[in-house]
Amino acid sequence: MKTPLLLTLLLVLLPGCSQTTDGGIPIGPAWVTLAYVGLYYAFMTQVLRTKIRLGRAYQERGEKFDRYYSQDREMLAADRIQLNMLEHMPIFLVLLWLHALVGSIDEATITGGIYVAARAAYPFVLGGRLGRAVPKRLLFVTFTGYAVLAFQLVRIGMGLVGASSAG
Repeated sequence: MKTPLLLTLLLVLLPGCSQTTDGGIPIGPAWVTLAYVGLYYAFMTQVLRTKIRLGRAYQERGEKFDRYYSQDREMLAADRIQLNMLEHMPIFLVLLWLHALVGSIDEATITGGIYVAARAAYPFVLGGRLGRAVPKRLLFVTFTGYAVLAFQLVRIGMGLVGASSAG
């Protein structure tokens, strides 16, 4: 199968992504996994920072801050960012690694990188406060993630069908 030009250019920017460690672990997907987990913990840290900051602000105003029932828009935004990522984490990681093992290490690395970048953009697109309606601009980030997952799923299926018909 011929590699498309855009994919070739991305591979030049990601040296070693299709290589494996001495133990056979694909390097590119391993880096994508580390970036994803690092981003998840950054989001968790942001939830904690928001909770502490809001707790102090409420206390200064003489109000009680209840993290779960206050419906504070900043807390809701921080929670949504972190929990939405957690909700999709198992699906993404399974598809990333299956794609690397059954399909293509290069494609898994690149599509995984796109997925992580979309997740990283989520808080900036959502904003610091969650309103009553989800901003339409958030759909671009969300559907980018869904498109990556769908692409990986299709490529895994193609790899499995190809493997079963070759054997």
